[in-house]
Amino acid sequence: MAGPMGRMMAGGPDQNSMDFKASGKRLLAQFKPEKSTMYAMLACGVLSVGLSVLGPWILGKATDLVFAGVIGREMPEGATKDEVLAAMRERGDGGVADMLQGTDFTPGEGIDFTAVGNVLLVALAVFVVAGLLMAVSTRLSNRAINHTVGRMREELQAKLSRLPLSHFDQRQRGEVLSRATNDIDNIGQTLQQSLGQLVNSLLTIVGVLVMMFWVSPLLALVALVTVPLSFFVATRVGKRSQPHFVQQWRTTGKLNAHIEEMYTGHTLVKVFGRQEESAKQFAEENERLYEAGFKAQFNSGVMQPLMFFVSNLNYVLVAVVGGLRVASGTLSIGDVQAFIQYSRQFSMPLTQVASMANLVQSGVASAERVFELLDAEEQDADPLPGMRPEELRGRVALEGVSFRYDPEKPLIEDLSLKVEPGHTVAIVGPTGAGKTTLVNLLMRFYEVTGGRITLDGVDIATMSRDELRAGIGMVLQDTWLFGGTIAENIAYGASREVTRGEIEEAARAAHADRFIRTLPEGYDTVIDDEGAGVSAGEKQLITIARAFLSDPVILVLDEATSSVDTRTEVLIQKAMAKLAHGRTSFVIAHRLSTIRDADTILVMENGSIVEQGDHEELLAASGAYARLYKAQFAEAVAEVD
Repeated sequence: MAGPMGRMMAGGPDQNSMDFKASGKRLLAQFKPEKSTMYAMLACGVLSVGLSVLGPWILGKATDLVFAGVIGREMPEGATKDEVLAAMRERGDGGVADMLQGTDFTPGEGIDFTAVGNVLLVALAVFVVAGLLMAVSTRLSNRAINHTVGRMREELQAKLSRLPLSHFDQRQRGEVLSRATNDIDNIGQTLQQSLGQLVNSLLTIVGVLVMMFWVSPLLALVALVTVPLSFFVATRVGKRSQPHFVQQWRTTGKLNAHIEEMYTGHTLVKVFGRQEESAKQFAEENERLYEAGFKAQFNSGVMQPLMFFVSNLNYVLVAVVGGLRVASGTLSIGDVQAFIQYSRQFSMPLTQVASMANLVQSGVASAERVFELLDAEEQDADPLPGMRPEELRGRVALEGVSFRYDPEKPLIEDLSLKVEPGHTVAIVGPTGAGKTTLVNLLMRFYEVTGGRITLDGVDIATMSRDELRAGIGMVLQDTWLFGGTIAENIAYGASREVTRGEIEEAARAAHADRFIRTLPEGYDTVIDDEGAGVSAGEKQLITIARAFLSDPVILVLDEATSSVDTRTEVLIQKAMAKLAHGRTSFVIAHRLSTIRDADTILVMENGSIVEQGDHEELLAASGAYARLYKAQFAEAVAEVD
């Protein structure tokens, strides 16, 4: 449930401000393994852009040929170009003569359609080849992006397996899932939509600049006048919108966490009539997401119209100055036409780069959330090579063990205990006494802060976690099943391939075989991760069968029979006695009637063992255990009455 604790944990991470530059560089560094593909993409992009920027210049030549033919047709045949221009100046048409000075016409000759056709064919070939090269470049870009995002998913999955249990205890599950799904997907979409276009735009800017200076250095300088203005607009708008993108994805994570909690606990939400409160909290988070998303998109969306305005200023300046240059005869009409196209080609990628700012900012904001998870502190690495007992028998010893979740609040202090192989140790005590914590320390879900725990004389801190846990079977109060058949769920406990006969034998030992065979498909009945179609007690029986199949040396039962009826509980106790024979067993129980036959009963209070002995000894001592037992006995009598 999303109570105060849930909200506190959700607000734990993500409080740092966005470091756009560092996160952007790190995201680009993810492409290092795709270096050869990226180089090939750049090569194709450079050739494509190079051919594309030649197009307007070639078309300008076609325009000059057409204009020269139109002018030449109106001139007297037999005269030279210089003679015609001299005659114009004598008639007082010096301005027209200056304009025609840069046109290569032949008096008396019309349009040379053959030459125009050849130029257009060259232009067509250039554009076709440029398009094919750009298609190859785009394909290579998509390949590099998909491989990179796939690797990031693998890194994230591997990272999650290396994180300590404390990391997940301090965060909402939905918020972590949001990083592994929504943020990774957003990174992929951002890269797909922006990387190739961004590279193409930057190459186009460089290529067009080269052609502009080649055609007319003066007009090129005029076109560059608006670049500082474009840069100023882009940076100012980017700085205003970036914090909103960070907030947008942060709020998305919180909203997903709330939805995941409400869906998982939807039965409790309805039972306690919290639908309105849940809907209200959803509406609040949704409103925050709307506001953050609106501000982010609005601020970044302003960039495109501003860039269009700057582009139109550039167009006006080029048209005016270009017209004056044509009038003076310094440039031909084809050159000015080409230059106007170049100014558009120059402004367009600038506008594209600016308009992609919202995509890039959103993607980098998601990347930072993913990198934050990848940088989270991991559990201590296993020692190499790891130690292991010569013979795994199940002797467990705790020597002066201390542990605390909060450095300022001790939980377990100087706890010592020895458990012989094959003995059953029951751990009882009030909630918060440290019962489950003791088991977590044995499993190395948490590391002791003082003392040590040994298994058959070997400090478990010197063993690999896989080696340690391979010999321990665990059944928890909270059952966990995954989507699949019942047989597959039971077989999950085995570290090797098992036969159907072994699965059924484990189910019979756990008294699960009978109810499984009543299901429509028996052991092949498919259940989802919520265990729909089977009761809570039946789910517990399946997990107990899983523990039987694992054939552990040490058995840990944390309230393993809490969800089954009394008759089934008695049957399971008998099965557990059979399973526990020759194995070390740790049983955490609240119902003291279930642990009467334990070899040793530990009574814990405030992280310490206050009593130790068997059932009869502890009752005779009239201490903490006797008080707990009498309280439960009185409660049972009251229930019967």
